[in-house]
Amino acid sequence: MARALDLGKISTRRRRIAEMARKYQDEGLQTLAHFIDIHWLYEAWKQTNKNRAVGVDGVTRAEYEENLMDNLRDLHERFKSGNYVAPPLKRAYIPKSDGTQRGIGIPSLEDKVLQKAVHMVLEIIYDQVFYDFSFAFQKGKNQHQALEKTWKTAMDFKGGWVLSVDIKGYFDTVKHSELRGFLDKRVRDGVIRRMIDKWLKAKILEEGVFHANEKGTPQGGVISPLLSNIYLHYVLDEWIVKTARPRCQGDVAVIRYADDFLIMFENKRDAEKVMSVIGERFLKYGLQLHPKKTRLIDFRQPGWNGLNPDGRKPGSFDFVGFTLHWGFSRNGNPVVRRKTAKDRLDKAIKKVGEWLKENRHKKIRLQWKELCKKIVGHYQYYGVTANIYSLKKFRHRVTRFWCYWLRRRSQRNRMTWDRFNRILKYLPIPKPKIHNSSI
Repeated sequence: MARALDLGKISTRRRRIAEMARKYQDEGLQTLAHFIDIHWLYEAWKQTNKNRAVGVDGVTRAEYEENLMDNLRDLHERFKSGNYVAPPLKRAYIPKSDGTQRGIGIPSLEDKVLQKAVHMVLEIIYDQVFYDFSFAFQKGKNQHQALEKTWKTAMDFKGGWVLSVDIKGYFDTVKHSELRGFLDKRVRDGVIRRMIDKWLKAKILEEGVFHANEKGTPQGGVISPLLSNIYLHYVLDEWIVKTARPRCQGDVAVIRYADDFLIMFENKRDAEKVMSVIGERFLKYGLQLHPKKTRLIDFRQPGWNGLNPDGRKPGSFDFVGFTLHWGFSRNGNPVVRRKTAKDRLDKAIKKVGEWLKENRHKKIRLQWKELCKKIVGHYQYYGVTANIYSLKKFRHRVTRFWCYWLRRRSQRNRMTWDRFNRILKYLPIPKPKIHNSSI
């Protein structure tokens, strides 16, 4: 099937879009929809997540694939003619680390394909717009790079002052009118803009009832993260670079991953000035800062006694799942260290424990294989330099959970520690490993 399509056109069109974006850097591009044809849709289909839940129409990937090319041609025709109707999003909830739940919208399979196709166009344009301190939803950028940037900046600033900001319900509070204004700056193609409007206005199905969507970009949609990133680029990033930073006496740095971001200052007075006005800046665009989670942290480098210039212990802060704090190297020099954030560690252990409980009656070898995958996945994300203690703690707690639930497999054949340790000799738990040692 892939051979029947000229997939070489995809890379050529990517280059042409990038050239247009560079040539007209200060203008809204008006001719973009023609890049989205059957070849482009097929590429979008291939990149669509194969394991996502089905939407309100109940169509599975296997069913859609039975007549894939006919379905894509029909989708393309409806997209170009403006007859495509964005289906409602199915509401689901996932737990957050603070115990609350985050609502996500699950689009239908066909909607995911079209969203991905439009996303592929927009990301090429906005890759040239976003600043290098924005790390989310862009090719070649990830959380570990954001963490590395944070570490290097903190070391360069010798700690300084860190403004940790939390936006209340960010994805659900984005104002559509403001987002349209931001999109006007770079994307004015009528077909694509009408399609984005349809997605923004798509109703939400929750417990059999349809709800209107007046604001926000519901998480779960393929294009939603990019639209949210565009919104914060103009609300925060440009404001810091063009307005706040020029008025500061010392250096100022921003590190942002989606709506999770930090502002680092060399000068306390600069930090206090920005903190006093950033709430009003966000409120202007319909966003509200969490009063308890938004705080200014004295992160100045400690002396030999572990205290900062004011004789107090330096603070710490969380970012992309890690806690950053001051420590000392083997040579006795102060250094910023990273460890798994407590809430993330507790959540990871609890999640594995629940899985062990639900699968305790399976064969031990099958449990072991799946358990090893989960443990290695944890190591791959949290395995950064100097975080070995947290990895060992995770391994120890998970191992004890496994023994705990194996003991409850049977009342007659109880699992003892000696027997469990004999099992571990043949089915060993993976040892902690540092996977990201560049920082």
